Amino acid sequence: MSKMITLTVNGQKIQYDGDPDRTLLKFLREDLHLTSVKDGCNGQGYCGACTVEINGKPRLSCRTKMKSLQDATIYTLEGIPEHTRDNIAKAFVNEGAVQCGFCTPGFIMRVKNLLDKTTEPTEEQVIKALRPNYCRCTGYKKIESAVFKAAEAIRTNKPIELRKTDGKLGQRQPKYQAYEAAIGLRKFVADLYLENMLFGALKFSDHPRAKILSIDTSEAEKIPGVVRIFTAKDIPGNKKIGLIRSDWDLMIDVGEITHYVGDVIAGVVAETEDIARQAVEKIKVEYQVLKPVTDVYEAMKDEIQVHEGQSNVADISFTKRGDVEKAFKQADYVIERHYETQRIEHAFLEPESCVAKPDGNDGIIVYSQSQGVYEDQRQIAQILNLPKEKVRVILLPNGGGFGGKEDLSIQGHTALFAYLLNRPVKITLTREESIRVHPKRHPVFMDIKVAANKDGKLVALKLRAYGDTGAYLSVGNKVMERVAGHATGGYYVPNVDIKTFTIYTNNVPCGAMRGFGANQVTFAVEAAIDELCELGGFDRWQFRYDNALDDGLQTATGQKVYQVGLKQCLLALKEPFYKAKYAGLAIGIKNVGIGNGMVDDSYAIIEILSPEKIIIKHGWTEMGQGVNTVAIQMLCETTGLKPDIMDVVIDTEAQIPTGMTTASRATALLGNAIKDAGLKLKKDLEQHSLDELVGKKYVGYFKVDWTTKPGADVKEPKTHFAYGYAAQLCVLDDDGNIKTIYAAHDVGKAVNPMMVEGQIEGAVAMGIGYALSEELPMEHGYLTTQKLKDLGLLRIDQVPEIKTIIVEVPDKIGPYGAKGIGEIGLVPTAPAIANAFYQYDGIRRYKLPLLKYAPLKRKS
Repeated sequence: MSKMITLTVNGQKIQYDGDPDRTLLKFLREDLHLTSVKDGCNGQGYCGACTVEINGKPRLSCRTKMKSLQDATIYTLEGIPEHTRDNIAKAFVNEGAVQCGFCTPGFIMRVKNLLDKTTEPTEEQVIKALRPNYCRCTGYKKIESAVFKAAEAIRTNKPIELRKTDGKLGQRQPKYQAYEAAIGLRKFVADLYLENMLFGALKFSDHPRAKILSIDTSEAEKIPGVVRIFTAKDIPGNKKIGLIRSDWDLMIDVGEITHYVGDVIAGVVAETEDIARQAVEKIKVEYQVLKPVTDVYEAMKDEIQVHEGQSNVADISFTKRGDVEKAFKQADYVIERHYETQRIEHAFLEPESCVAKPDGNDGIIVYSQSQGVYEDQRQIAQILNLPKEKVRVILLPNGGGFGGKEDLSIQGHTALFAYLLNRPVKITLTREESIRVHPKRHPVFMDIKVAANKDGKLVALKLRAYGDTGAYLSVGNKVMERVAGHATGGYYVPNVDIKTFTIYTNNVPCGAMRGFGANQVTFAVEAAIDELCELGGFDRWQFRYDNALDDGLQTATGQKVYQVGLKQCLLALKEPFYKAKYAGLAIGIKNVGIGNGMVDDSYAIIEILSPEKIIIKHGWTEMGQGVNTVAIQMLCETTGLKPDIMDVVIDTEAQIPTGMTTASRATALLGNAIKDAGLKLKKDLEQHSLDELVGKKYVGYFKVDWTTKPGADVKEPKTHFAYGYAAQLCVLDDDGNIKTIYAAHDVGKAVNPMMVEGQIEGAVAMGIGYALSEELPMEHGYLTTQKLKDLGLLRIDQVPEIKTIIVEVPDKIGPYGAKGIGEIGLVPTAPAIANAFYQYDGIRRYKLPLLKYAPLKRKS
């Protein structure tokens, strides 16, 4: 019997006689259900989301064993003094420091400890105190600002009140449910604990490519507490799933061949997660190990096929306009180079988690964090061989996505196990499993040729790009389609020859990630443009200004664009560019909407429950970017109603099918749908009070169905319904360190300037990491690391000053002129940095991350 351990948690004395090697994190979450304490890294000690106070000091509960806590006094966010928690949390909300909110409780615990020591902290003290905690969303700047606001409130004994606005466009309306997220009350999927709930764990392939000869579960079945073990034979419906192509195996069966190390072989459901994981270790799989193909150029030879009987060239996208070869021959200056970008892990702070339970009517209810609940519903229905209406998917808060939660990861397995057992089941991936399983940012290998005439005008561009989409397609062909569509960057080039290839390999799948191909190709284009300027003796700012897209000019696909704010963005950077000693410049565009012949649409339902309660229903995922706040502000703008009577619900029960929250399109599509419904409500309000409208529903809808497919033989292609535009400037100090990133962005209309700033700052910080240090390397189909600390992610002390400049050139299609801004924030960042580095040390860089392949040569 274990020795009794006595400790005090949030003022309550507790006696513990369980496993002494159990972590405090597990005890707090699983036994006490104190879920403000988050598990973001599964004991890696990296993220800080699990921070608590132990004997007056901030500590990581994931690295603290119960045996070390005799007579310890522990506080979680739930137990700290209310006035302290309130002031810090409200400062975070008012300053825009809460995006997805998963990391926020851990940050607040750090801030509490700092402000207990001093209410007049210096910037250095704030950065030092917060350095152990990681945030992927914000870029840290608004967190720093929030700390000083909280310190002032506590120092002056003037409590902070949440900012109140009329909710209309242009207001710095606090983010919807940000306060609840900040104090840990808002539940994420992993925070759910249902009665009679079981826990699942998955057995993954040990090899990237191997034939399964046998699966022996006999030893695992003997472990007490194991309820059932599942294999592919238990799937009643489709065994393959996918967003675009159904090529992704839910589980690999005996006799079949694995495609990557994240393939699922079996699943265990047990009374506890620990038991389920113990049982997984006992499952014995016999393999015939086969040689994988992991290089895109080798894969194109099709000597080893990732999917038997199917070419590894999954897709080709191309566009050609003008006489390219003639233009090159007549050009005065030509640059031809090879560029490479790396595989990137999304590193969202909330690992994948899913809970499913029977609905009591032969159907299933799924609690998801997905970027598309209706896509979850469709694929789960196919797996279970059920009509879609028998599958209900409820969206819970998403702790960061960035594209990495578009594909079905564990929702299918969780729903399958719960449906067949007729009991609630939860599956939560460890951080290591998360890194192993979900799709990444594509490594892209690019050969680019760019030409200009003596007058400083671009005349031709040729691109061949090869994207490693890994074992499954995901949305890889669409990513490479965007590489093609953004191949001329923010420039008008009259003659283009562009072809991109989507290649299967036995590497981890690659799919959607913030930027979606635009940032890969922009790195190549902008680096080549800089070199072309040097070759021709052109001024780098003037050359970009003279060649930048403007109203009526064409993108790479031949689409004429209008309401273009690129030149205004460049003008905003002109003065700091010419003042800087070492400066790198880059511009970029990013599509709004999927387009390319596909329908972009959105529904919205406004339901009047009472004069004090209006429900907005839609199908888009809130993952930190603020789409729910946008919905509220759009309705406030349209109707004049106040934001504090509005709530938002995302649930497939509403039956308003919605696509993936991707392509920077949610603001435009949902905003227009809200506007459509809101105008109907506004008309009724002219004749009736809200009291009289109780029970009424207003349905709004907006659709774009007029874009053209790639390669379509039309006079004026319309690839996308809108674009966002940006110019960024990287300024280095005399030591070669990044001093400031200036980010000028045309957002059309700033729906909420605070959230716009936050999106840009967060994206720029992600772009800096992408440029300098981030990478998820693989060797022979195996990950070389599954640790966050090895991925090159940026801490608070590594993010330089970011100056956001908002440019507003209203878009004629976007609601009230708004353009999408969720992704473009990092599109020009990497080349701006690479170009600045060249100005400093004279070394051209052709491969990311920069500091790995060509470290900065410091001046002596």
